[in-house]
Amino acid sequence: MAFRAGIALLALVGLLALSSDARAGRTANVAALQVGLQARGLYGGTIDGIMGPGTRRAVRALQRRVGISVDGVVGPQTRRALGRYARHRLGDRMLHTGNRGWDVAALQFKLAWHGFPSGTFDGVLGAHTDAALRRFQRWSGLGADGIAGPATVRALRRGRAHVPYGLLRPVSAPVGDRFGPRGNRFHPGLDLPAPYGARVRASRRGHVVKAGWDNGGYGYLIVIRHPRHVRTMYAHLSRIGVHRGERVFAGQGIGRVGASGEATGPHLHFEVRRRGAAVDPLPALR
Repeated sequence: MAFRAGIALLALVGLLALSSDARAGRTANVAALQVGLQARGLYGGTIDGIMGPGTRRAVRALQRRVGISVDGVVGPQTRRALGRYARHRLGDRMLHTGNRGWDVAALQFKLAWHGFPSGTFDGVLGAHTDAALRRFQRWSGLGADGIAGPATVRALRRGRAHVPYGLLRPVSAPVGDRFGPRGNRFHPGLDLPAPYGARVRASRRGHVVKAGWDNGGYGYLIVIRHPRHVRTMYAHLSRIGVHRGERVFAGQGIGRVGASGEATGPHLHFEVRRRGAAVDPLPALR
């Protein structure tokens, strides 16, 4: 039994082409598979790129539906069962607005992990994905033409942005939702659940570049510019205690926790961007 399971795992790894940037068993190809299964009403979990039990169950359900061997392995027959959606892998063709399929879903997943989420993981290269693609191309020093060709695919294989120094925890609270997939979208920061009105501190010295209401869903928002092209963002505040242009020091009180904007309860949404790319703040927090 163990031998057969090992063979099946090896086959899955080969068929789904694990990339060098896979982390914790997470791959863009598995994410694309999950999007295809979700579109057929077979998968209701998070689009996380992990071949977990829910994804395996959905694969077997698809195999039963089309009358092929129910082994949970994504082989050629299973890919054909996904239809035109699974025809192209990322890199097989030049991608532009209007394309849809496996390769587009893989592109969306890779863009999100590089700090340029495009909304819903749906395998459709629409306006949001086009905008995210162009932002990534500019960030990577490529021509921002909205066409994902070989140069863009190569850039997506390179390392991601990171915070180059330590940051203070902005509020005394545990970590709730983390940086990464959430449902069929991507969460570009950390949620720190805290009581309404809890003190929010600047994570590092810098200059305030925004302090006010944000129409994009962040509610009352503070953005601070730091050295080496880093910006920290403090969202859903109930009160703002600094103004634009003010210089702040690490640990200084800048506002209060709230639930403004698109928030379901009091918490601080803490986001870090470097040269415009959203990065995971957790490794930098002290």
